[in-house]
Amino acid sequence: MTLSSRRIRPEDWQPVGVRSLEANALEVVRSHENRSVIAGPGAGKTELLAQRAAYLLQTGASSSPRRILAISFKRDAASNLATRVRKRCHPDHASRLDSMTFDAFAKSLVDRFGQSLPEYWRPRPDYEMTSYYERDYKDFLYQEVGLPPAGIGTRADLRAIGPKTFERVYLLGQLLPINTWSCPSVGQWAADRFWQSSLHGGAKSVLSFPMIGRLAEFLLRLNPMAQEALRLTYSHLFMDEFQDTTQVQYDLVSTIFRGTSTVITAVGDNKQQIMRWAMAMDDPFSEFDADFDAERTSLYNNYRSSPDLVRIQHVLAQALDAKAVAPISQTVGTIIGESCSIFDFPSPQKEARGLAASIASNIAAGKLTPRDFVLLVRQKAGDYAELLQPAFGAQGLSLRNEAGVIGTIMLQELLVEDVSILMVSLLRLAMTPRAGRYWSECQSEMAALRGVASDDEIGHAKLSRELDAYAIWLGENRSIPPTTTQAARALLDEILNFIGLEHLKSRHQTYAQGEWLEKVIDSAATHLYTSSIQCGDWISTLDTYEGVNAIPLMTIHKSKGLEYHTVIFIGLDDGAWWSFSNDEIEATAGFFVAFTRAKQRVVFTYCATRGDRTKIATLYNLLREAGVQITEAI
Repeated sequence: MTLSSRRIRPEDWQPVGVRSLEANALEVVRSHENRSVIAGPGAGKTELLAQRAAYLLQTGASSSPRRILAISFKRDAASNLATRVRKRCHPDHASRLDSMTFDAFAKSLVDRFGQSLPEYWRPRPDYEMTSYYERDYKDFLYQEVGLPPAGIGTRADLRAIGPKTFERVYLLGQLLPINTWSCPSVGQWAADRFWQSSLHGGAKSVLSFPMIGRLAEFLLRLNPMAQEALRLTYSHLFMDEFQDTTQVQYDLVSTIFRGTSTVITAVGDNKQQIMRWAMAMDDPFSEFDADFDAERTSLYNNYRSSPDLVRIQHVLAQALDAKAVAPISQTVGTIIGESCSIFDFPSPQKEARGLAASIASNIAAGKLTPRDFVLLVRQKAGDYAELLQPAFGAQGLSLRNEAGVIGTIMLQELLVEDVSILMVSLLRLAMTPRAGRYWSECQSEMAALRGVASDDEIGHAKLSRELDAYAIWLGENRSIPPTTTQAARALLDEILNFIGLEHLKSRHQTYAQGEWLEKVIDSAATHLYTSSIQCGDWISTLDTYEGVNAIPLMTIHKSKGLEYHTVIFIGLDDGAWWSFSNDEIEATAGFFVAFTRAKQRVVFTYCATRGDRTKIATLYNLLREAGVQITEAI
């Protein structure tokens, strides 16, 4: 299919790359006003945004030089949307979509305009990124902050706040004051001390991503010209997974776009809100509808799961929203027998052997691959992996804990890092006899890094020659996978030199400040070496690096946005769900998310040795209500 750069009349535009869209989805795609879209699992949220981008760009509803800003929560989601738009639009159109994470967007603002902040709130240019946890706030309140001044509060008042309230209400829950709080409460006084310690207390400023978001909102509030520049740049804004929006993120968007001509589309599912522990707002959709005068639209089709799974999903959905409308499955069921089961195993060892044998049998039948399966756990994936891996290995299966840490980065996060993806593509190009898609992927990304325009034929020809020569050199001179971590790091440094460090930092803002890029390269080198240990050639090494033939093991939270033929949830017991009663709504939402990753089959396992099932009786009752049976496994 040849993609044209010519403008299409709105009345002549048709969805690109799909047979059709649900009527409500097509209405949103063609809309010219703010919309909130409630789209359940498998409804095609990313496809909706990709089609909307295609419509706006191809019809001129978003006309050059204005652009579309798409903000997602996960890097792979942002990358996925950009990829879909590139497949549906001519490069001249697709290049006007900026798809990034909330964190990357906020960081790019601070990196560009942060030095215009008042000195009191100004981070040093070479600031470092960190993550703060509950224990950090507890240590600060109980040991580090000191005594409040007379008239503000006492040590007991400080400790009464608690670390969670300190973070959510005082440190990040409020707009930053222009100077400081004039008559601070004890919580505001402590928050101010924390900010000043982070900004000015060491050789470098040390900030978390939520703090970066607060600074981004603050600098735009103080800088009307920067606000106006963003409003003139972006005709449309997309916000994905909107149910997990935090107050920090919502305030940033409000400061920039509220009351402007920029048209906003917020998409998500309030039944999949599983980030309230990470400061997600209670009901961002209602606030958005009121603040931005948005019209709400619901999508009802499910393009992922079989009719039987969709029926069970609806029972779970009604526990989260009594008014939930039953979705309509657009997928044919292929499972003979039960599509959802609970298996009671006498021991974790027999559970491991039983699951491994069952998966091996399915793969041997020739219809499924290892990547068609996923093993999900609530938490502590490493503990489960330790027991499961020997049983899977005995069946000739590779089980990979994608929640494991490589170097300093979780494996699942490493694999979606832009620099990791590009380096693997370059190695595939050099080491694969038939490079296929890796040539176009490398050329496209390198052109973007070097700023080669789509219509620059001379620039593309020069880049092609350079890329071809480098791939040949790499294949001839680095034909054997690295045999040490140091050799792997040296190889990646060579590739990074070819890519161009400054080009990389310019295109990907998360690599421009601090030590994140260095951590990614170190982790990638470690993973490349460990992947090569059992492999004698580059193809199997890179397959191992990417997990091509491995069955993934991950937590519920990391499965969001993914889909598999068969989902196996290990540990439907009180031990894994010990905190269920603390926030039953969010826990049930997490259960719903796990269930809805499946296309055709869901299997739950239980072992009495790990805990009872009285605390999570609610979940079992929902499954029984949906007709799911418990089977004693031998």
